[in-house]
Amino acid sequence: MVQYTLAQSPEIVLTVPGKDSSKAREKAMDQLMELMDEGKLPTDLADGFGPQNFIEIHNSAAIASGGEDSINQAVQILSALATLKLKAQETRTEALQVRKQIDVLFTDEPVSEAEINQLKEGFKVLKNYAQTNLRYREARSQAEDARAVLDQALQSSDSDTKPDAKPDAKPDAKLDAKKVGK
Repeated sequence: MVQYTLAQSPEIVLTVPGKDSSKAREKAMDQLMELMDEGKLPTDLADGFGPQNFIEIHNSAAIASGGEDSINQAVQILSALATLKLKAQETRTEALQVRKQIDVLFTDEPVSEAEINQLKEGFKVLKNYAQTNLRYREARSQAEDARAVLDQALQSSDSDTKPDAKPDAKPDAKLDAKKVGK
């Protein structure tokens, strides 16, 4: 089973059988559409919202707790995003050069076997870049939620520096409970 949520409505949890995949995300999208049709979705979604915008819940207890586990998970997600960004940046220039060379295949000019072999090797770079770039874009949308978790954790300990602090946010309530327990 895999669970998804929305950055706009983290209280909404969509559960789908199987592992995280495009098919599972499509099933979650179907569930989301049903919720919208029934009027059970508390927020409006932006135009262009799609299955790639779902946030996978790896450990629902950790996210719900708003504690150290969710902070650790948020940092891991952001760390993974940083790694993917570096990988994408490292291969981008070479991949774009290979992309330019592809045009030679669509001309009537003769091409040597060496050029074709070089191009075939370049396809590997192009493929790696494209896959890394797609993973980076997906991770980036998931990292938005991780950033929000960290912002909430930072906000709860220093709420007077953020004028838009929500007094009814879960991390603040847990912080108050911790203060009472001390």
